[in-house]
Amino acid sequence: MTEKYEVKLSRRESLKWLGALSASSLIPAGVAFAVETELTKGIGHWPTLKLSPITAKGYGKDPNLIIPPKSPWPKTLTQSQLNLVATLSDILVPREGEVPSGSEVGVPDVVDEWVSAPYSRQQRDRTTILSTLLWIGDEAKLRFGKTFNELSSAEQLMIIDDIAYDKNVKNEEFAQIIPAFSRFRSLVLAAFFSSPAGMKDIGYIGNVPIMGDYPGPTKEAMVHLEQVVKKLGLTL
Repeated sequence: MTEKYEVKLSRRESLKWLGALSASSLIPAGVAFAVETELTKGIGHWPTLKLSPITAKGYGKDPNLIIPPKSPWPKTLTQSQLNLVATLSDILVPREGEVPSGSEVGVPDVVDEWVSAPYSRQQRDRTTILSTLLWIGDEAKLRFGKTFNELSSAEQLMIIDDIAYDKNVKNEEFAQIIPAFSRFRSLVLAAFFSSPAGMKDIGYIGNVPIMGDYPGPTKEAMVHLEQVVKKLGLTL
């Protein structure tokens, strides 16, 4: 993807996704700490970022739900960073038939909202995500003398294949970028599968009313549940 990424979501929509992701278990809260631990090793060409703190107050514990602020904090990703996030999102979640790609459903808008939010969890991820983007950009220039978005698909995948698998973490060159890219990938996938298109793709239909008595779980679900309970030494 070399074209300019155009914002797909309104602030209301991207804030809604941010809230949903913050409250869900799709993005494990503890991973950020593990990544930070890895980032302290100082191996390879890992960038050193000096980011200005985001000082917006956020919604607070008692937000005005009647007239919520339209823009509680400014979004911080640059256009070039959004373009890179869009390209990476489409590598991780490409279009398949009628199922749209990551950038088509607005994943870059959600990533921008996430790293721009003033809360501690998001600010920990901000350093990780921005370092990941900068590392990938530097790696593209070191290997091919171009920006990542200027590379061919094959050249882009050569870089991604090196940093997408834990088996390469023993290579000191990738020891820092692999856990950081894993965090970025988790955010992209969580954002995509929280979108209407993503939920439809996995068959999630949410809470729907059932006419009449509740029929109970399916036989397949009960078999699975019994197996899990048995492993725990319990009985139903």
